Amino acid sequence: MSDKDTKQKTDKTAKTREDRLKAALKANMAKRKAQARARAQKEEKE
Repeated sequence: MSDKDTKQKTDKTAKTREDRLKAALKANMAKRKAQARARAQKEEKE
């Protein structure tokens, strides 16, 4: 029975880790897009 409990806990932990990684990746991509837009605008003005 302990193997089943451990597996459920691992699955739940993996899911929350996956969600955290997904959110971090999304935030990172948004940040990089904003930086790219800012650089493009800066180059336009020069």
